[in-house]
Amino acid sequence: MGIKFYKLMDLLNRKDMTRDDLRKKIGISSATMTKLSKNEYVSLKVVESICRELNCQPGDIMEYIPEDNK
Repeated sequence: MGIKFYKLMDLLNRKDMTRDDLRKKIGISSATMTKLSKNEYVSLKVVESICRELNCQPGDIMEYIPEDNK
């Protein structure tokens, strides 16, 4: 998948918040948090919940990076 969530992890560090803090505040499972950490698919509802909690835009937490099609 070309969507990467490294920006979310950077934003959490800047806000002095752990992934578990965020997980509990927005009510997602630990499996969903693991998907974010592994740059796997999550629903837009999860993205929306994160943006609402962190008061940010989707582009602040994720980035599309094209994969090499060799």
